[in-house]
Amino acid sequence: MKILHTSDWHIGRTFHTHSTLENLSSVLSALVDVVRERGVQVVAVAGDIFDNAMPSKESYAVLTGALRDIKAAGAAVVMTSGNHDSAARLGFQAEWAGLAGIHVLTRHDGYLTPVTITDVDGPVHFYGIPYLEPALIRHVYPHVEMRTHEQALRHAMDGIRQDVLVRGGRSVVLSHCFVAGVAAATEASEVERDITAGGLDVVPLGVFDGPDYVALGHIHGRAQLSNRVRYSGAPLHYSFSEAGKPRGAWLVELPDPAAQPEVPDKSLLVEWIDLPVPRRLTVLTGTLAELVTDERYADREHDWVKAILTDQVRPLDGMRTLQQRFSHCVALEHHPARVVTPENATYAERLRAARTDPDIVAGFLSFVRNGEGPTAFETALISELFAEQGTREANS
Repeated sequence: MKILHTSDWHIGRTFHTHSTLENLSSVLSALVDVVRERGVQVVAVAGDIFDNAMPSKESYAVLTGALRDIKAAGAAVVMTSGNHDSAARLGFQAEWAGLAGIHVLTRHDGYLTPVTITDVDGPVHFYGIPYLEPALIRHVYPHVEMRTHEQALRHAMDGIRQDVLVRGGRSVVLSHCFVAGVAAATEASEVERDITAGGLDVVPLGVFDGPDYVALGHIHGRAQLSNRVRYSGAPLHYSFSEAGKPRGAWLVELPDPAAQPEVPDKSLLVEWIDLPVPRRLTVLTGTLAELVTDERYADREHDWVKAILTDQVRPLDGMRTLQQRFSHCVALEHHPARVVTPENATYAERLRAARTDPDIVAGFLSFVRNGEGPTAFETALISELFAEQGTREANS
């Protein structure tokens, strides 16, 4: 059986106030092409289908179109809810959608009833574990300690392993979480809401022992924790912290269950499938003059751009000037190339110590320029202006 593992569509998310719906639609269209061309039988979507709990009608239209096209291309769909989703809204009328081969698994105990899809090698049981918030489900299991995400998922996986023993056949699990082996602090971007608290909700990899494949969601970069446990990452770049990370999906081919390989993990055939990037993300660093004139950046003029300006003084209208060349410049930071270590005295103390009006102006310039005082030209100009002011006052 061929399975396409994807996750974290985040339908409805904006990128620095710009809608991503059109770009996401184009990427999902390319995903449909993969389904059709590679003979994919099941598309597994591991959570965060929408970006928020109250999706717009436009977001629903994108999801409806993607699911319709995937089904028309010949594949069934199995999806679960993530921590960004409203399980109730995503799962609305899931029973009827399942009759059409679109299986939306959002019930906290729904993983106990797998979606079974059969190919020439026999049945494959898909167990979709929605995002399980321990505080919201622990009352259902009064005799089970469930303070952390690990405990919640361990309980779910114990039930899944018992069910597989009874049913037999191959099994695939979908889950949305942080799994040990992925450094949350380095792999996560600002898009993923932090579902960890002091490491308590990082789930050990061993919790997912047993299934033939585990399709994970939540991390926006692809990651391989073992041959059978992987993150696919998001289909779009949703923040500049994700720049450079590949976008795509895992194409997984489950082996014939009759085969008995010496190392079960190695029997999986897994291939990375690249998906198109509608608009690249670029971070440019330099002075304002360098960024708007340097020909090295000519091929970046149509990218999403984040500019880090190194001018000693923050330029006026820097964003507007940048957008004259980079029309999709959406973020700007000011990091002076040279930062002078400030004096120990506070600004108020330096003002009180100033002996003349030019000293006060020099102190102000030093304060607003990260310790850089007036230039020789500015010093002369300041002295000249105060001298003229003194002359006018004397003659009045």
